[in-house]
Amino acid sequence: MSEVTLSIPFEQIKIGMSVSYSQTITDADVKQFAGISGDHNPVHVDDVFAENSRYKKRIAHGLISGSFFSALFGTKLPGPGCVYVSQSFNFKRPVYLGDTVTATATVTNIEPIKRRVFFDTVCKVRKKTVIDGVAELYVP
Repeated sequence: MSEVTLSIPFEQIKIGMSVSYSQTITDADVKQFAGISGDHNPVHVDDVFAENSRYKKRIAHGLISGSFFSALFGTKLPGPGCVYVSQSFNFKRPVYLGDTVTATATVTNIEPIKRRVFFDTVCKVRKKTVIDGVAELYVP
């Protein structure tokens, strides 16, 4: 698989190309996401509540990590102007504050007539999958 670092024309996208993005999840990220999304579930924002949960400490909203694919698609592959058609998420493990999440998207199929690109998507923390799924993007 080749690593793509800049956006490329649709005609140059090939099956097997992949891109990655990493970010460490902070308390500020979780609080800002709660404010934007309206999801103030105490397992995300309340230390005492989270200590008594099955996770024993606060966990990040799953869609924070899932949103990293949007960064990849909109800025790298396919790149500026592309639009989501669909995205699935399978949440495998929790992401804790302080974890560094690496999101990777790999091209699995291309439909030139409809200008669609299909991806396998995965987020990992310390080499363990926390989210996987698939995505479909339209490229104008």
